[in-house]
This record gives sequence, C-alpha cells and structure tokens, in this order.
Amino acid sequence: MDSNRQRKVNQLLQEELAEIFRQQSADIGKNLLISVTEVKISVDLSTAKVYLSIFPPEKRSDLIEEIGIVKSQIRKILGLKLAKQLRRIPELIFRLDTTLDDIEKINKALKDGDENNILNK
Repeated sequence: MDSNRQRKVNQLLQEELAEIFRQQSADIGKNLLISVTEVKISVDLSTAKVYLSIFPPEKRSDLIEEIGIVKSQIRKILGLKLAKQLRRIPELIFRLDTTLDDIEKINKALKDGDENNILNK
C-alpha cells in the first residue's frame, strides 16, 4: 500500500515526465507518441519505475534504449522543474508498458474463441 507521500510523488513525476516526453517528441519532429502510463516510487523515494507506452510499436525497443542512454539528462531536467517540490530527484528506471498489447491479444483470442491461447499467455 502506497503512502500519501508516495502517491503524490508518483502523480507529480508522471505529469512532469509526460510533459518532458511531449516536448522532446515535438522537438525531434518524429511521428511518435510516448505516454507515461504509471510511475511507482520506492518507499524511501530514491528510485522510480516509469512505465512507458510507445506508439508506433515498431520503434519501442529503439526508443527504450535511447531513453535509457539519456535518462541522466531527463533526471536533470526533472530536477530543474521540481527543485522546490522534491528534496532529491529519484533514480529513474524506464520500463515498457505492454498492458495495451496484452489486452489486444486477449480480445483477439476471445474473438477467435481460442481459450487455450488465453490461458497460455
């Protein structure tokens, strides 16, 4: 169970990271969409797992790799934006959120009537 402080920091990080990714996507000029679907901060507020949904799917692995390379720069930008709200900016761990893909697979399996396919996922 998350504490009130964790929930507030999760929401704050999610909003700010979403804005950072929106600005970066616009600056790059590529046709891509990066959504911050969830942020889970540790109890001691030192690390945050950031779950990203990336569209188009073909660019996911490349983008996650690129984001991993520049995560220190992202953390620095976050530090400048949140300096008055957070004492310490958490270490960021970026993960790919595949929830929508899983839902799509389940829906497809349900349409096809393939119960074994659903149970094996």
